[in-house]
Amino acid sequence: MKLLVSTLLLFLCTFAFGAENPSSKAKSSQSENAIHIQDYHLDIVKSEFSLYLKKGDTLVKKYPIAIGKNPGDKQKSGDCRTPEGDFYINRIQNSKNWVHDFKDGKGPIKGAYGPWFLGLYTGSKKTKSGKSWKGIGIHGTHDPSSIGKMISEGCIRMNNEDIMELKEYVKIRTSVSIKN
Repeated sequence: MKLLVSTLLLFLCTFAFGAENPSSKAKSSQSENAIHIQDYHLDIVKSEFSLYLKKGDTLVKKYPIAIGKNPGDKQKSGDCRTPEGDFYINRIQNSKNWVHDFKDGKGPIKGAYGPWFLGLYTGSKKTKSGKSWKGIGIHGTHDPSSIGKMISEGCIRMNNEDIMELKEYVKIRTSVSIKN
């Protein structure tokens, strides 16, 4: 009986006075991951054709981009405008084998989105227009000469080397602000 009481007291004291609880360690690890995700964020300024990778208020790198063919904030599906608002990355997909037909007479092009597609959550509560959009993202390109132009169907295009580098800094839920 004394052995049982001693073991029970030792067990209670261990957890009550500072021993690491495995579930608290997991929670701590999750908190650290959440902090890492929030460390970096993206600011896209359409009028400058620039994507700014920032850690807090510090600029890490500036990348050249292409934006939607038409100026202004997205108003309707198919208007070839890049939506404005405060979004976040909701998926990261390998897109090197994706095919797209730009309806420019060249037919379907394999690798049109470059190596990576960073899908954005663009729900109505996040957009400047108050409307919800699907299929908007940040991705590479099959046409590096398009960078610095208003040429996309609404997405943000980057050079393939740049999107591969950027992918190393971002995670699901990384915030992305797009403004004019």
